[in-house]
Amino acid sequence: VQLQASGGGLVQAGGSLRLSCAASGASFTVSPYPVGWFRQAPGKAREFVAAITWNGARIQLRDSVKGRFTISRDNGQNTVYLQMNSLKPEDTAVYYCAAVEAPGFLWGPETAYEFWGRGTLVTVSS
Repeated sequence: VQLQASGGGLVQAGGSLRLSCAASGASFTVSPYPVGWFRQAPGKAREFVAAITWNGARIQLRDSVKGRFTISRDNGQNTVYLQMNSLKPEDTAVYYCAAVEAPGFLWGPETAYEFWGRGTLVTVSS
């Protein structure tokens, strides 16, 4: 499975971006692939941001993004989205999407995910 994250860019504080994670080499309508979003700010460790089950029934969000970010998916398009609103400078990071073939999985540490995209840079100016 190959993942491609896109949608990053430069935005002012308070603005919005929608990131996309497009999968190829597998079908989200055939196999169960939960997806997670992680981010890594300069000089910091990569951290969990959001996750969604293979069917979109459950989501998990990092506390600091609750009420501002949401995660969704369109399995027919093999794509998972991260809608980011009310962005803050501290949201600046490279955002990565990751997936694993596991029907009952929601979220976990980085090591739980098998497939990773290259990342897309989000820069929030103050």
